[in-house]
Amino acid sequence: MIAATGFERKNVAVLGLGRSGLATARSLEAGGAHVFAWDDAEAKRAEAAKEGFTLADSSGWDWKTFAALVLSPGIPLTHPEPHAAVKKAKGAGVEVIGDVELFQRAVAASGKGARIVAVTGTNGKSTTTALIGHMVRRCGGDAQVGGNIGRAVLDLDAPSAGTVYVVEVSSYQIDLAPSLAPNVGVLLNITPDHIDRHGTVEHYAEVKARIFAHQTEKDTAVIGIDDPRTGEICTHEGARRVEKVVPVSVGKTLSRGVYALGGVIYDSMGTQTVKAGDLGEIKTLAGAHNWQNAAAAYAAGRALGYPRERIFAAFESFPGLAHRMEIVGEADGVRFVNDSKATNADAASKALATYDNIYWIIGGKAKEGGIASLEEWFPRVRRAYLIGDAAKQFAETLKNKVETVHCGTLDRAVEAASRDAAADEAELKIVLLSPACASFDQFSSFEERGDVFRAAVQERLKVKGGAAA
Repeated sequence: MIAATGFERKNVAVLGLGRSGLATARSLEAGGAHVFAWDDAEAKRAEAAKEGFTLADSSGWDWKTFAALVLSPGIPLTHPEPHAAVKKAKGAGVEVIGDVELFQRAVAASGKGARIVAVTGTNGKSTTTALIGHMVRRCGGDAQVGGNIGRAVLDLDAPSAGTVYVVEVSSYQIDLAPSLAPNVGVLLNITPDHIDRHGTVEHYAEVKARIFAHQTEKDTAVIGIDDPRTGEICTHEGARRVEKVVPVSVGKTLSRGVYALGGVIYDSMGTQTVKAGDLGEIKTLAGAHNWQNAAAAYAAGRALGYPRERIFAAFESFPGLAHRMEIVGEADGVRFVNDSKATNADAASKALATYDNIYWIIGGKAKEGGIASLEEWFPRVRRAYLIGDAAKQFAETLKNKVETVHCGTLDRAVEAASRDAAADEAELKIVLLSPACASFDQFSSFEERGDVFRAAVQERLKVKGGAAA
């Protein structure tokens, strides 16, 4: 655990007691603060009470007594309207921050020389964070990976001289981290998202860009430039000439930066362009979206001082991210891919763009817009297997475009898709769970949905004698 600094013998309010909120409360107490905690959910309060935290309803807090309000990233800071506690805190001149801010301050105050790699973007940040963490470990570093993925940042091990913190940060977390200053900041892409929490896509982009706001000439900004908003941010950061700026692109040759063409990564940050390595045979980094992730991770690795050869050796052993185009088994030319984390159409498009001969398991609790935006990928789909609440709606969208099978449940879909794929004479067939939906109609989370898929596949392969991943 990382002990929060700067609040010894001071009162600090913690609002929101989920995974990061409880870690925050522990961290503050370890640093000597007096914590007053609250969550509107009774179950969360009960969990905090078991750990001995002082619970006090936020509506009755005396703001004159608090040094800070540490807000869960899930609680509105600005839009659609600030939480009542945020309004009262700001009215009393109390700073409103999040766990990433406490993390940044503690690492800086430690004087240990630990480095921070912070990764953000609308898509791909979890895979990129996991890939960089894997790379750091394979290159001999002490990687501590967490944030918006896995462990809460304040639950990570305390800093030491060799520590490299690789943290995924959401726009909500950046908004609550006014002094965030990573040694390497990575911004992958920006597409409209979380507008309900940021008001406009312009504000969303502005918040994402703050990841670079406090970098110095010793730091590196790695920026994907394949969408207009990140391109503008890269131009702005280049004009500031404070930190080192590394543009990243997929499908476009850069005179300066890191780029991927057909799965080959090129490095043009030196006096001449060199071929850094080929991703073509790395199954866990298939597809153009993963080429961007890998190119950004490569740029981060070079900024950390790792040689090209060791970076690509690490890439070759990357196991992939659970539930994100995770290969969970293969037998008789049928590959089973768990993409349960694809909870909307845009996320599902990445897998559909990567494979051919797809036997697509789809459905759940539909998001706004459904799957109409995926029509350009429908020719890659041999058959779709519909599950969950969205089955009827998706059947209508796919009518006369993709043959559909109403399965209702995930286990029946796995059985039907496996049987049909096995009968296909193509060299490689893909049974793909990429639901383009939330999971909450039948599962508690996308993780549970993916675990059920993996277990069903592995049971089938065990019976058939195939290879489970």
